[in-house]
Amino acid sequence: MADQGLMTRKSVDDIVKSGEAEGHKLSKTLGPFSITAMGIGAIIGAGIFVLTGTAAAQYAGPSIMLSFVLGGIVCGFVGLCYAELAAMLPVSGSSYTYTYATLGEIFAWMIGWDLVLEYAMGAATVAVGWSGYVSSILRDVGIVIPPTFAAATGTTVTLADGSTATAILNVPAALIIAAITALLIMGTKESARLNNIMVAVKLTVVVAFIALGAFYVNPANWHPFIPPSTGEFGHYGLSGILRGSAVVFFAFIGFDAVSCAAQEAQAPQRDMPIGILGSLAICTVLYIAVAAVLTGLVPYDQLNVSDPIAKGVDVIGLTWFSILIKIGALSGLTTVILVLLYGQSRIFLTMSQDGLLPRLFAHLHPTLNTPYRSQILIGVIVAAVAALVPINILGEMVSIGTLFAFILVCGAVIYLRRSAARAVRPFRVPGVPVVPIGGILFCLLLMSGLPLFTWLRLFIWMAAGLALYFVYGHRHSVLRHPERVQEPL
Repeated sequence: MADQGLMTRKSVDDIVKSGEAEGHKLSKTLGPFSITAMGIGAIIGAGIFVLTGTAAAQYAGPSIMLSFVLGGIVCGFVGLCYAELAAMLPVSGSSYTYTYATLGEIFAWMIGWDLVLEYAMGAATVAVGWSGYVSSILRDVGIVIPPTFAAATGTTVTLADGSTATAILNVPAALIIAAITALLIMGTKESARLNNIMVAVKLTVVVAFIALGAFYVNPANWHPFIPPSTGEFGHYGLSGILRGSAVVFFAFIGFDAVSCAAQEAQAPQRDMPIGILGSLAICTVLYIAVAAVLTGLVPYDQLNVSDPIAKGVDVIGLTWFSILIKIGALSGLTTVILVLLYGQSRIFLTMSQDGLLPRLFAHLHPTLNTPYRSQILIGVIVAAVAALVPINILGEMVSIGTLFAFILVCGAVIYLRRSAARAVRPFRVPGVPVVPIGGILFCLLLMSGLPLFTWLRLFIWMAAGLALYFVYGHRHSVLRHPERVQEPL
């Protein structure tokens, strides 16, 4: 296989066969309600607790509500495409696996490299938000973390006496990454019960904030609803709504996990669209309500902080409620960091097993049975990024990386409808190719709303990834060189 071109791809039939044990043999026990509940649990997370305030303050003002509407529409198109691929290729994979089966190895590498960006920057973004909330909780009980050690390097912070200083490191953000990395190395994992508790906590926090905060809203804070543009693209006005949507798109990340339930759906053709679109609709309504209450409590230009919900709760003035909300947000963010760091190491593991990354990343600890080498490397890098980089830059990088991955997923549906027309599809996207093309165009629309420097960072990241592929991955690919599959770790 060494002489095959860059379009070398895995056989769809082989992938389907490899997934039969974990896919087709699963019990079909999930109805539309269960799938919808699963989706709500997966979607409600870091974005709403972290980036809502930043996006309102810097880009959209109170019209951040419209940004959430646009983000939900985009996810609806993409979610349907994910559902078809998950049902057709029943493996414990991701868009990396789907792309390998459709567009070929080099595109699979690109999407895998992109997922590294998405998961790593996502974990760092959530860690920065976690730092803001833990600092707020500790301040409530009289423990003050020096602002210069709780913000990104080089950012301006306000000290207790009202003066300003330059931040040195975001120490809490780095520490939570280190702690969770250690737990993952030791083999700690979420149980179904713990996950359900976290979902309940997150939903309780969100609904409680909306219900109680609504009584303290000052409608004057909503005017003007769409702040006039400053003349710079993305800073208020209609372009601000677009950029705000591109940034808060982070809040919807996780809905793709719903598509993985396709093999356990009682009636995939009916239940999957209900579950995906239903959970997206409910979460979008909750997001809009949170944005409305938050911008009604606090003037939007004061929300450029890493813990916007905490700032909004402080305005209400109920100490017990404030601590409850912050603890709930903190627990939800902790779970998200764990999932992202876990997912990042598993992407490394899969790519290493395929030969596209050095085999050392596929090495498991002899007693803990975890990919400790990749987990340590990821933990060190993500901790450094969380300590050094501002939250707005991190959020933009996660969004553009995710949108790029979604484009390839939508393209994969169109490709497989032609190249594997006879394959069994428990769920089929309606209106192909209109729906997948619509997903691609909407993703491109949101990507167009991101700053030029964010695009530049993406191009640099992808260029570095392509260079690594041709230097190492192309020469060590197991698909191209099957004799390498038995090489020792």
